[in-house]
Amino acid sequence: MTSPRLVPPSSLSAVRAIRHGRSTANLAFAEAERTGATGLPVSGVDRDVPLSRSGIDQARALGRWWSHFPPGHQPDLVVCSPYERAMRTWQEMARTAADVVDVETVVDERLRDREMGVYELYTPAALRARSPEEADRRERVGEWHYRPPGGEAMTDVAVRVGQFLTDLDRAAQGRSVLIVAHDAIVIALRHVLGGIGAVAPGRLPPVPNASVSTWENRGGRLALTSWGDTRHLTRPTTPTKETPHR
Repeated sequence: MTSPRLVPPSSLSAVRAIRHGRSTANLAFAEAERTGATGLPVSGVDRDVPLSRSGIDQARALGRWWSHFPPGHQPDLVVCSPYERAMRTWQEMARTAADVVDVETVVDERLRDREMGVYELYTPAALRARSPEEADRRERVGEWHYRPPGGEAMTDVAVRVGQFLTDLDRAAQGRSVLIVAHDAIVIALRHVLGGIGAVAPGRLPPVPNASVSTWENRGGRLALTSWGDTRHLTRPTTPTKETPHR
């Protein structure tokens, strides 16, 4: 039997969530997966990981996507993760789309990426090589519930994202909001906006780099109208509505 969901009312007119452009860590992780390398492919700390060259190009494509909104229909508030790759994505968007100069922009710590604790910037292969028991535990409990030592489960991310949405609804009544953050944040948004009783995902849905996911106000509640849209990365597009992925 399907459990009923209670979707709370919202005063926001729309929420659009962007995952940052491709970062240097995204490229390094993909290469490590391709080669089977078990070393740590990225040094430093997660919040300082920059965009790659291709990620900057993706961010500029997002700026052109913004420019295709009809006048007066663009988001009028941008809330950004404090991480370098998310902030740079928005900066490149704004430089490309000159009409965003006056858009109010806020940075909120609750939109930071999922914290992986002592395994920050570890690839799955690196975790398996250095701590096979921990890798086994991660597979056993599943990604939604797995909490690395000193880090967060996706359940923890959903809690802070839920608190953020509650505050946003009170502080930005009637506004159209653009969030620039991370895949974990976009997934948590989907879960929280699914309402009370929303079932935790068995597998985390993919969120491509520089994709746009959209919730629009329908009858006083935010409804998912597009998920992980990347059409703007291949050609100029006017924002459109589409059937959400289930």
